[in-house]
Amino acid sequence: MLFQSIRSGYERLLECVVIGLMAAIAIVVLLGIGFRTAGAALVWYDEVASILLAWLTYYGAALAALKRAHIGFPGLVKAMAPAWRKLAVLAAEAIVIGFFALVAWVGWVVVEILEGDRLVSLPWMPQQLVQSVIPVGAVLFILAQLLSMPDVWRQAVAAPGRSDTATE
Repeated sequence: MLFQSIRSGYERLLECVVIGLMAAIAIVVLLGIGFRTAGAALVWYDEVASILLAWLTYYGAALAALKRAHIGFPGLVKAMAPAWRKLAVLAAEAIVIGFFALVAWVGWVVVEILEGDRLVSLPWMPQQLVQSVIPVGAVLFILAQLLSMPDVWRQAVAAPGRSDTATE
């Protein structure tokens, strides 16, 4: 099934990016500790570690959205009548996607405003690149919501008490 392979590929891609960012932040922190211990603190350490943490947060949120690992109320939705369940799922998806579309748009506006600005400790690094994680992360989150939506919809229309893997 093409849709499932796209979803799996997207999940693997996000996992690789998140693992890479985790490794990068670990290396930067260890370098910062090592250099500070040796009495030669790195001037860029704090800024880069903060940026990596922000990037890890956005990419990790997209991965969590794909796995539907965010805070939710699946028990409440399951307890609803089928018509209300469908409505609740559609409303929740619309709200989440709408919110992240707004975040992407505002993030893009911020990126445009930052044209020409550079990091303080690494003047060769453009602020636009650093802050691009906001619109990019929001779009990745929307894509994750859309790719995981069929499973959520299937669960919403399933009869109460029916398992997710049950066949008809």
